[in-house]
Amino acid sequence: MSLFKRKENNKPLYDIDKEIPVIRASICTGEKVAGFKNKTTGAFREVLLIRNNNDLEAFCAKYGINNKDLPIIY
Repeated sequence: MSLFKRKENNKPLYDIDKEIPVIRASICTGEKVAGFKNKTTGAFREVLLIRNNNDLEAFCAKYGINNKDLPIIY
């Protein structure tokens, strides 16, 4: 048992009104990066390099996202 407990963060770690979760994929190399795209400017904020399906599942679990709804941008 620890003396110091972490507080549970129940708030999303991104602004739902301003950003949408997306996967950016490279056409040439096939590299995939999970992140968030700003709705107004279109700027992409990288969060996690996806090397396998476990990385994608971890990203979706951390942010409470359904991985079937993630759009892929090139």
